[in-house]
Amino acid sequence: MSTIRTPDLQRGATGADDADDAIEAVRQRATPLTTDTVDDLAAHVADSTYVLLGESSHGTAEFHRWRARLTARLVEDYGFDVVAVEGDWTDCYEVNRYVRGETSPSGGALDVLDEFDRWPTWLWANWETVEFVDWLRRINDRRGEEDRVGFYGMDVYSLFESMAAVVDYLEDVDPAAADRAREAYACFEPYSEDGQSYARDLRLAPEDCEDEVVDVLQRLSHDVRGNEVREDSFAAEQNALVAKNAEAYYRSMIQADVESWNVRDEHMVETLERLRSHYGPDSTVIVWAHNTHVGDARATDMARRGEVNVGQLIREQVGPDEASIVGFGTERGSVVAADAWGEPAEVMSVPPAKAGSYESVFHRAGVGDSSIAFDRDEEGPLAEPRGHRAIGVVYHPKRELGNYVPTVLPDRYDAYVHVDETTALHPLHAEPEADDREPPETYPWGV
Repeated sequence: MSTIRTPDLQRGATGADDADDAIEAVRQRATPLTTDTVDDLAAHVADSTYVLLGESSHGTAEFHRWRARLTARLVEDYGFDVVAVEGDWTDCYEVNRYVRGETSPSGGALDVLDEFDRWPTWLWANWETVEFVDWLRRINDRRGEEDRVGFYGMDVYSLFESMAAVVDYLEDVDPAAADRAREAYACFEPYSEDGQSYARDLRLAPEDCEDEVVDVLQRLSHDVRGNEVREDSFAAEQNALVAKNAEAYYRSMIQADVESWNVRDEHMVETLERLRSHYGPDSTVIVWAHNTHVGDARATDMARRGEVNVGQLIREQVGPDEASIVGFGTERGSVVAADAWGEPAEVMSVPPAKAGSYESVFHRAGVGDSSIAFDRDEEGPLAEPRGHRAIGVVYHPKRELGNYVPTVLPDRYDAYVHVDETTALHPLHAEPEADDREPPETYPWGV
């Protein structure tokens, strides 16, 4: 893709332009979404080094299921090596150990995912993910150790968990280094394992812990690179990197939302680079994250605010031929979300899409669940800027006008999957301390 068109806010924000031509274009080009067409979509993106799979909400069952089916095709038919998700490194590393056969809890993936206790737990502690993770374990059980697919988190939130993991690793390999790391990380003790508390205190007393986390990372990286890089040493170095970048993320929260957003997505890209380096120069990676992270920011109004994201940075790094992005969206349905940050999850209705939005165009075209693969430098009605809905972990269905991101869809994605009416995913627990391990009636669905 040689040209990225930043949408005109006057048009893209309102979606008020005439949609008839776009509706007809969807009717002519959309392919029904079936198991067979997922195979076709996998073939369309399989030549890439990175395949980025989005979602327009974190709490939608169909997005998880279709991403799982597409991922299954890429793993089984095209040999992809890594699945990296918008989750914490520490929690997801336990999933990685399970899928690679290093642990075998009696309850399988259910036991592993049930341990996810950072709000919002439903992102990965849900039955849809249980099914995918158990499938990945079965695939890996039939493979040699060198050919097993990894599952990793690429997010930046696990500051305190990652520091603890670094110390635990060093206790086994170098107790003196563990003491030094523990002493450095003691800088964070006043904040009660709360990154936001650290950010708030920096507003009043700008004595940060940046030097401490940088020092631990530099020492650990030097020691690791002086020896054979094993899976455990790679994970320890990554935890030290998470601690450094998490400190930068929370520190940037006192400056501007744009800066903290960029720190987070730049960390995700750095993690993806490290995973490819770890798995080898010919390795291939599948990414699961929200559309706002994987869809190229330059094709949205994010660019005007100075925000970058994973999709943009990966395309710039490896070129458009080596990065394929698939966006997902829905016109209506239900979703798991919360009324406010930290509040309990609940099932909410997703109202019909705003007139003139891409979601409305697909719905009015009458194509049902479907997908479209875009051409490079595509012109025509589908390249007109429109609103594209984005639902976060906090959602207010009656006040969702601001949930539409002005977008040039063919520039943001290489392909787009539309699920006309979606359903809420099935959390393992609504609250971290709850015990709700009974599967829904519709489980399993089959990857």
